[in-house]
Amino acid sequence: MNKKTLPLEKAIGHPLSHDLTQISPQRGFKGARFKKGHVVEESDLEVLKSMGRAHLTVLELEPQEVHEDDASVRLSRILTGDGVSRSGPSEGKCTLKAKRDGLLHFDTDGINGINLDPSWIISTLPVNVPVKRGEIVAGFRVLPLVVDEEQVKRAEEIASPISVIPFSPLKLGLVTTGKELAEGRIKDAFRPKLEVKIAEYGGTIIEQTVVPDEKEVIVQAINHMVDIGAEAIICTGGMSVDADDVTSSAIETTTDETIFKGIPVLPGCHIMLARKGGLPVLGVPAGAVFETWTSLDLLLPRVFTGKLPSFEETRRWGVGGLCRHCEICNFPNCGFASR
Repeated sequence: MNKKTLPLEKAIGHPLSHDLTQISPQRGFKGARFKKGHVVEESDLEVLKSMGRAHLTVLELEPQEVHEDDASVRLSRILTGDGVSRSGPSEGKCTLKAKRDGLLHFDTDGINGINLDPSWIISTLPVNVPVKRGEIVAGFRVLPLVVDEEQVKRAEEIASPISVIPFSPLKLGLVTTGKELAEGRIKDAFRPKLEVKIAEYGGTIIEQTVVPDEKEVIVQAINHMVDIGAEAIICTGGMSVDADDVTSSAIETTTDETIFKGIPVLPGCHIMLARKGGLPVLGVPAGAVFETWTSLDLLLPRVFTGKLPSFEETRRWGVGGLCRHCEICNFPNCGFASR
């Protein structure tokens, strides 16, 4: 990279070597009108002449060098996935925004791999968290004014799209277990909380069945939900280790695959996820009735996008999986819920 002084017209297409200050008493402005690295355009010439400029000190790049703006644009072509828009570059930085409500999804290994090169900076929201339309989900740039072509190619090879997956308005079947509930001794408090949570994703409960802690009856209730067209099934209660807790056994009996039973998250460690055909079946511990945020809040956005976590993924949730019980919890900013 070399510095060179050129007449204005000859400087078009070259990046500036330093900031250019403009003083305008009429506008009450004094500051950098053109920033270091700005690539001179023909439309800039009249402004530059009004600033008294006849010549500019510009950068002359070597064949293997890439300007920061060009490097960011090249990487953005790969990182800008479905449901995401790009703005910039501005001073070498590009910003990605969500074009819709949905689940932020990307390959964390790819982001970490690019960031191993100290010339690159990519910063994102946590993976697999709900985001709102217009929300900034990622920003990236290179730190120096120019980088080597090989550095850009390496980042391009590692990169993969950052996407926002839309939520599907699923119809849920709710199976509530417990002798005390089935006999009407206490009132169910879970459904009202669940309805509020799933409304964020466009979900509805098409039917609720309250059954005692009897394995065969729970199996029948789950099968009934399949028959009436439920697209996901949630069973609550009876998920611990007491003698009467048979919900998890019933789920295992009637489903085709148990993805996991128990995860390193508190509260709600006894949660369960299985599949019956293509339908997710969740076993939710009774603690979800009392706590504002539990492991259920980690799973719901995954259910409503079809991006169900694997057993291996959930075993990594222990780091950050302890709810801090903050008085004001605003998902997805909560460190616990944003896992």
